[in-house]
Amino acid sequence: MSRVIAVMAAVTTVLVLAACGGDNSSSSRATLNFFIFNEPSGGVQAAAKQCSAASNGAYDIKFQYLPSQADSQREQLVRRLGAKDDSLDILGLDVVWTGEFANAGWIEPVPAAIRPAVTEKVFPSVLNTARFENKLYAVPIWSNTQLLWYRKDRVPQVPKTWTEMTRMAEKIGPAKGQIQVQGNKYEGLVVWTNAVIASAGTSILSGPDKIALDPVKTKAALAAMGGMASSPVAAPNIDTSTEDTARLGFESGSSSFMINYPFVYPSAKSNAPAVFKQLGAAKYPGIYPNVPSKPPLGGINLAVSSYSKHKAAAFAAIKCLIKPDNQLAIAKAGGLPPVRADVYDRPAINQVYPGFADLIRSSIRDAAPRPSESPAYQDLSLAIQDAIHPSSGIDPKNPGSTYDKLNDKVQQAIDRKGLL
Repeated sequence: MSRVIAVMAAVTTVLVLAACGGDNSSSSRATLNFFIFNEPSGGVQAAAKQCSAASNGAYDIKFQYLPSQADSQREQLVRRLGAKDDSLDILGLDVVWTGEFANAGWIEPVPAAIRPAVTEKVFPSVLNTARFENKLYAVPIWSNTQLLWYRKDRVPQVPKTWTEMTRMAEKIGPAKGQIQVQGNKYEGLVVWTNAVIASAGTSILSGPDKIALDPVKTKAALAAMGGMASSPVAAPNIDTSTEDTARLGFESGSSSFMINYPFVYPSAKSNAPAVFKQLGAAKYPGIYPNVPSKPPLGGINLAVSSYSKHKAAAFAAIKCLIKPDNQLAIAKAGGLPPVRADVYDRPAINQVYPGFADLIRSSIRDAAPRPSESPAYQDLSLAIQDAIHPSSGIDPKNPGSTYDKLNDKVQQAIDRKGLL
């Protein structure tokens, strides 16, 4: 009897969503092509398999893997969507792509019928990455944030600011006190720049096409970046460093501080047991001692292609994929932080983030998203990279010239002048 009720409920759900999304395929089993990078833990695949089975014949989710690099993922999606390829159904989007894809008309607004279910308990900071012009176009499935990782045997007191961290590292000395960050000319540098500017109390944009960048606060942020990057304790490869080179540098034992995502925790446990024993985690550094920092925010949002033939079924599948149990299972499998705040109340989350689950939660809660509300985000990202790189070239005593360059480049990007 319960199975009959479940089948009726599933059919009713698809019919309701079909009315919202204009899908004509509810009478047959839909094959939903899910375009996303191949997340190696298998957590997403397991959730998709479970959702396909639970749909009672409404849909099957079929993975179509994108390249591992974010730029290549975007390029392939843009090429297919620009050609109105109707073989795309569910899209796994980097959190900074929502504005661009929505503005281009490539993704569907989330139907009102499922909005309460897919937004309940989701961190507001995360939900902001899924909106464009105050309309929800995507559904967050997992988030990410950066922490300050440090050596407990070398750091008696956790620094609260970038400047304080640099001074502590200089006391330890370059041989063991190096600081690892992401300074290469790529999106990681934008993540760093946006976080320190937000931590100083300003922002890059104040809307899709309006520049913010308070001069005093932005210069304070740039001075902190330049002061660290030009110090003898900056990692020797800072101007080409990425998440992975930073991880490897820290695991080598030469560093006492590292800014990075939580994936470094299981990595150190497996690759560098001696370092792992001394590994501590703390909140992302700020700019001012008494002003809380605004950590970086990453993650993946799910959206439905505007050219999909199975929009209603695709939204039904997304509603299933992001259920709290699936978020927890994905976190257990791959360490990817849930987007619902209440998942962090479950005891099992402490198996994923031993001793720092609440730190992950507060970092995501307080995070500052990158200015992805701008449809010109890709140009904006390149503009920031061009202005800031190399960070070791920023004069901490006179960051005005870097500020002027950043301001000019950002203005060109949002004006779509193509002068980058």
